[in-house]
Amino acid sequence: MLAQIHSVTLSGIEAIECEIEINVSSRGFAGVMMVGLPDAVVKESLDRIKTALVNCGYRFPKHRTLINLAPADVRKEGPAFDLPIAIGMLCADGQIEGFALDEYLIAGELALDGRVRPIKGVLSISMLAAERGYRGVIVPRENITEAAIVDSVDAIGVGNLAEAVGFITGRLPLEPTRVDVDEMFQQVSEYELDFADVKGQELAKRVMTISAAGGHNVLMIGPPGTGKTMLAKRLPTILPPMTLQEALETTRIYSSVGLLKNGQGLVGTRPIRTPHHSSSSVALVGGGNHPQPGEISLAHNGILFLDEMPEFTRATLEMIRQPLEDGEVTISRARSSLTFPARFMLIGAMNPCPCGYYTHPQKRCRCTPGQIEKYIGKISGPLMDRIDIHLEVLPVDLNRLRSAPSGRTSAQMREDVVRARQRQAQRFSDKTDGMTNARMTRRDIEKYCQLDESCEMILKNAVMELGLSARAHDKILRVARTIADIEGTEQIKANHISEAIQYRRLDRVF
Repeated sequence: MLAQIHSVTLSGIEAIECEIEINVSSRGFAGVMMVGLPDAVVKESLDRIKTALVNCGYRFPKHRTLINLAPADVRKEGPAFDLPIAIGMLCADGQIEGFALDEYLIAGELALDGRVRPIKGVLSISMLAAERGYRGVIVPRENITEAAIVDSVDAIGVGNLAEAVGFITGRLPLEPTRVDVDEMFQQVSEYELDFADVKGQELAKRVMTISAAGGHNVLMIGPPGTGKTMLAKRLPTILPPMTLQEALETTRIYSSVGLLKNGQGLVGTRPIRTPHHSSSSVALVGGGNHPQPGEISLAHNGILFLDEMPEFTRATLEMIRQPLEDGEVTISRARSSLTFPARFMLIGAMNPCPCGYYTHPQKRCRCTPGQIEKYIGKISGPLMDRIDIHLEVLPVDLNRLRSAPSGRTSAQMREDVVRARQRQAQRFSDKTDGMTNARMTRRDIEKYCQLDESCEMILKNAVMELGLSARAHDKILRVARTIADIEGTEQIKANHISEAIQYRRLDRVF
């Protein structure tokens, strides 16, 4: 007897429809054969399925059983095939009669006692079901909130094999789970951190505002303990609130690698990823034998914070140059290539020298000029070319730290950022979504960064006296454009240019 079950396999963050055909025949020798490019985890599922069926009161087919996973040229990975294969075996063996099997995508991992365990990529499964016109999905109960985000499909959550069989046969009616996406989005869009916690670093907070307003990448240079990490971790709190579309994009990535907590259906705050400097290029960019998103994709629509940036291997750092430019990363393999989204802001932090105390007002630096130059030179010119702002973060005196007022809060800083982003949205209305000043081309700079005579003189003098490069010239104009947007002026003024010049510290070192 032949049974057909509809399921999915993940390829990166994309769900690919997979039809599971199971034929139980009394002819031939007894045994089970699985074909269709299953990986080791899928092959091992037969032992889990057999034990789960027996422990739930069903029998494992005694006759010759052939399991075909189609399409045959796509590799099938992961434990999500356990539940659909088990249901298909029961149907093909005549133990149950399925009801409306063609209307649902089924996925789930089975425990030996028949419980259905959570799986990865459920949001992608629901999105595929909606795209292909399926009535709904049958998924683990722990993943049901995530599945219900797509309101055009019925999300059926099951806790064990018996519940799934009861629903399939029509004996156990289960109501689809419904969620209020807007209400959920409101609940998960609150940040725990706040810039009000940062005292005595008002210049740094000003730079964070400019960075967020224009989407500029930042490199912070300063001795240990000056608050670089504290500043970076609070940057997402002043970025414009995530749109629902951005939240779905980010959630889909986190779902595909299993980083959503049980019961979490949506990522509503902008992510910040802080990989350790010992991270490999695969961990940072993505890839592996079965390619998965890396840290730069997990930072999509948020922040990638590289602390102790010169300690990363040069090859690893160089691999983020292309994603910084294109907003996506492509992983190529012999059989296929996968593209992951990677639109993020890069925030780097580094000491001014190997010992860390070159700019410290009290502690003595023991590094030679050659050591300092070599240390800074670990970050290549092409990568530095993609960093608009160099911020020097100096220690704050203890007395000043204890007595300083809290200063501006994240909510106040975000107001400036949102107003500046609105001006950019109007300016670049004919461009792609999310266009910011940091991504202006040379033609855009000539059009939107016109200077009067006094500004031209200030910029020309800076380029001549400080030995700034042509790329630094363009970066100054981009940052000045953002500063003007924060102040609400269309014309770039002398104070905007002067402030932007101050944020090119490393150009002077080189």
